[in-house]
Amino acid sequence: MKRPLGPSAHGRTDPGATASPPGRGVTATWWYTLTAVVFLETMVVLIWVGTLFELARAPSTLLMIGVGGVVWIASTVQLLAYYRHRADEDTWSRWPRLLGPLLIAVVFGLLAGVASGVWLLAILPPVQSALLLNWPSGVRARMIVAATVLLGAAWFADARLTFDADPPGSWFLVGSFTALLPAMTVTSLWWWDVLITIDRARASEAHLAATQERLRVATDVHDLQGHHLQVIALQLELAERLMSRDPEAALDQLRAARASVDEARQGTRDLATRFRSVPLRDEIENAADLLRAAGTTVHTVVAPDVDEAPAPVLGPIIRETTTNVLRHGGGRWARLELTRDGAGWRYRIANDAGGSAPSADGAGLDGIGRRVSDAGGSLEVRRHQEEFAVTVTVPAVAERAR
Repeated sequence: MKRPLGPSAHGRTDPGATASPPGRGVTATWWYTLTAVVFLETMVVLIWVGTLFELARAPSTLLMIGVGGVVWIASTVQLLAYYRHRADEDTWSRWPRLLGPLLIAVVFGLLAGVASGVWLLAILPPVQSALLLNWPSGVRARMIVAATVLLGAAWFADARLTFDADPPGSWFLVGSFTALLPAMTVTSLWWWDVLITIDRARASEAHLAATQERLRVATDVHDLQGHHLQVIALQLELAERLMSRDPEAALDQLRAARASVDEARQGTRDLATRFRSVPLRDEIENAADLLRAAGTTVHTVVAPDVDEAPAPVLGPIIRETTTNVLRHGGGRWARLELTRDGAGWRYRIANDAGGSAPSADGAGLDGIGRRVSDAGGSLEVRRHQEEFAVTVTVPAVAERAR
């Protein structure tokens, strides 16, 4: 059975940078981002190995670039993990952890450039790894432009100098994909940053809503108890003064004080009931789960905008009628409906009639009738040979005004 979540359950997320762990949707998006970046880097390495194979480079060179590329990609995964769990600190605040992956990128770039004789392959790894650090947005934008220009210049220089103006047929694909890799990578990280900002805003909103709810509860309790305690204190003080002169009047004040205590207790109970109210959709699902647990086949029909229905009136009615079905129903089937009825709401519960006779006192239905009458609604009870149905109609506008 579903249970309502109180403010404490919704309001524990810290809206700061070190917020509580992100939800399942955010985590799934991170894995998508990580996979996208790793896929792009893997495609670059494979394209380079294929191009060098086309240029008839030595097998040792191809093996070195392939194995070194795998090690470099693994080092960028560590940089991406750091990027995910950063707390908006300075880029070099954790430099010992960053130094290893950056050195791997530089060494791989040098070895690949020397072995292949291609400037583009030597420049890409350290540039790509540097862009995975936690740079400020303005700095990163300038770095993307500089990296793209640098890789484009290396692409042009290799075409003119390294290959003597006769590059291989796949050179356009190699150069364009390599030069655009940093921009594509940063775009993926930018989407991740946007999602994190939205998630933090959602957490801040939930935290603020919970704080406002707690303040509202504290205000209501203060107003309710403060008023009654002040009245009780005055009544007891007056009774104390009248005790010696007019015992009968003092006794009247004590009775009034006791009545005030009862009013305060009832007010506190009503306040607690209001804050413990369960959404009507959950009320229907709870009732259906309870009936199914008793072996009853249940069918439910709930309006999409059921949250607008008057929960303080319909919630107790749903619970009371569900209890009646468990006590007096046949136990084979039941149907619960909560739908719109013009400007109001219509709740109907029907079940197979049990073998037991109707309750003599009818206290349950009488209580439902009083609730419905107070809300300005109507109650209809029908009993046939094979079916017992209770239909409640409540005007939503009248309940909100009340």
